[in-house]
Amino acid sequence: MKLLGRIASLAGFTLLVSFFAVPMGLFLLFGGHGEWMPILIGGFIGFIVIVGMSIFNVKRRAVFYGVPIAIVLIGCVVAAPALYKLTKPVVETADVDLYAYAPNQPGTKAVELGRPASFRIEQNLPIIDGATALYPVYAAFAQAVYPKQNYDPYNSAVMSNRTGSAYENLLAGDVDIIFALGPSDAQRARASELGKELVLTPIGKEAFVFFINKENPVKGLTQEELRDIYSGKVTNWKEVGGNRAKIRAFQRPADSGSQTALEEFMGDVSIIKAPTEEVADLMSGIITYVADYRNYDGAIGFTFRYYSESMIGNNDIRLLAIDGAEPTIETIRSGAYPITRELYAITAGSENPNVEGFIDWILSDEGQELVEKTGYVGIGSDKD
Repeated sequence: MKLLGRIASLAGFTLLVSFFAVPMGLFLLFGGHGEWMPILIGGFIGFIVIVGMSIFNVKRRAVFYGVPIAIVLIGCVVAAPALYKLTKPVVETADVDLYAYAPNQPGTKAVELGRPASFRIEQNLPIIDGATALYPVYAAFAQAVYPKQNYDPYNSAVMSNRTGSAYENLLAGDVDIIFALGPSDAQRARASELGKELVLTPIGKEAFVFFINKENPVKGLTQEELRDIYSGKVTNWKEVGGNRAKIRAFQRPADSGSQTALEEFMGDVSIIKAPTEEVADLMSGIITYVADYRNYDGAIGFTFRYYSESMIGNNDIRLLAIDGAEPTIETIRSGAYPITRELYAITAGSENPNVEGFIDWILSDEGQELVEKTGYVGIGSDKD
């Protein structure tokens, strides 16, 4: 009976502790902090074990303290890789405060002409959307041409929902113009399914860039080396003149502007599977998504020059020279930097009467002046 009583006491205590531990575990799991779960589980089991040994009068101190401590340490060891990952900064679009570029706001970073624009729209405003990296320039267009009022970056006539969502909104007829890079094959196919024609008007040029941890000694790569890295042919920095370290080649989600640019750059060369992460979602269970770039010593990622240098401004990464050319305004303009992409104003059959005139103005000297002032290279300005 004494044994049964001790077992019952331990079971009751375990249920009591579980009453507090289980909600905490669910919070960690579904709140995006699953990397702490091994420590929580180790602590929970270790605590139950030490209480159980007290109930059963275990006398040996080495066992009494050693076993629970070992269990907790095992939890810490299991959690260590995931916790180490948290020490590496993430480079992602969430780092950008688009409100800082919103039109007509005090202190806005959206550039100005410095004089009234020759073209104005007072009513029937074209609803515009686009890529995060292009929001500063089309916010400047709207600031010059649209009525002087507030435009929320995420819900107004001048908004930015990132490239993939912008294309969806355009094809759904919810917006009139988007500003983005060219569409992916999937986006073109979707437009064809809907019987819509995507009309792409080039408005500027930008460098597609690759970046690494600033402590990585590699200063530049060739296009061939980059294709070898993103095809999985080259897997260690030692093979391209760096330290002996595994290459972690990060990518972006499908149909994002930068991922489409990578696919175009790779051409017929197959791209390796992107690093992924698993997260717990209360509605969907465990879901998998493309991992955000983390600045490991061996990491490499890609983006666009203006976004990286002016919008993110991360001093812990370094842009690589490609084929010996640094990505600068001058090398983009001259053509010395080999990987550039056109920036587009894209329509899909809008009936808004001001769309054509607005795009014509963007291509005018005034519109192109804003493109250049923002930090991109204007159309027709190369090799000046």
